[in-house]
Amino acid sequence: MTYNDDPITHLGALEQRVMDALWEGGPTNIKDIIARLDNNPAYTTISTIVTNLERKGLVTSQRSGRTVIYSPVHSREVHAATLMEQALSTSNDRVASILHFVDNIEPAEVQLLRTYLQQHAPESQGDGS
Repeated sequence: MTYNDDPITHLGALEQRVMDALWEGGPTNIKDIIARLDNNPAYTTISTIVTNLERKGLVTSQRSGRTVIYSPVHSREVHAATLMEQALSTSNDRVASILHFVDNIEPAEVQLLRTYLQQHAPESQGDGS
């Protein structure tokens, strides 16, 4: 489920803010991305960031007349899931890492996982209890 061949799809602070602007505001051009950010960074800075995000496989671009429109390739949720998968791939004990993660999430999230797994369990795995 990775975006590209990089072992970790890590985002720097400004990359994260640009992705947040795209996830929250939808596809747009660089000028509008800048307008969505709070500190008014330079056009060239955001252009470089967007180019890096495109290289990482997180953003796609499409020309619309003389303007280039940038869009996230995946939703924020898919990105988060990919980061979790990548983090698990670095563990020497994947099962222990998963169990530690589950031990530290909120009870409501544990119940969500339980319900999801029950609904998506193959029928051949027992009596459904």
